[in-house]
Amino acid sequence: MSADPGRPIRSTRVDVALDRGVFMISVAAELAEMHPQTLRMYEARGLIEPSRSPKGTRLYSQDDVERLRRIQQMTAQLGLNLAGVERVLALEAELDEAHAQLAELEHRAEQARAEMAAELDRVRRSFSADIVPYSGVSTALVRSADAQPTFRRRER
Repeated sequence: MSADPGRPIRSTRVDVALDRGVFMISVAAELAEMHPQTLRMYEARGLIEPSRSPKGTRLYSQDDVERLRRIQQMTAQLGLNLAGVERVLALEAELDEAHAQLAELEHRAEQARAEMAAELDRVRRSFSADIVPYSGVSTALVRSADAQPTFRRRER
């Protein structure tokens, strides 16, 4: 069957979340350029955790395929064994968690700084309303021994 030259070609694009399992094991193995049995072995070691369909079929996400490629890179190009790969992935996960905690602490510190600035502004405004300029008789400094009383006693 040949395409009709006068008829436009239609294509469909489907956007799927990167962490949603959509590839069966054979497709994921082909995308990651490895044997399906290797994927099963990696799953048994806990290096990858594909989701499962209601009938139990492994479903790999795009993130899973990228992880498989990363594992393959570490073993083939860097010469790591699977124990080394497990350790690297565990350390990367710890680092990601530390970055998330740091971002949360930075956010909370910024909130605290903003609250402190607002409170400082509030306190400053309350002081300026309480301060009354002095308008006494004299502002010159006088020794207490030389001072004249400013009030008089009433004599009876």
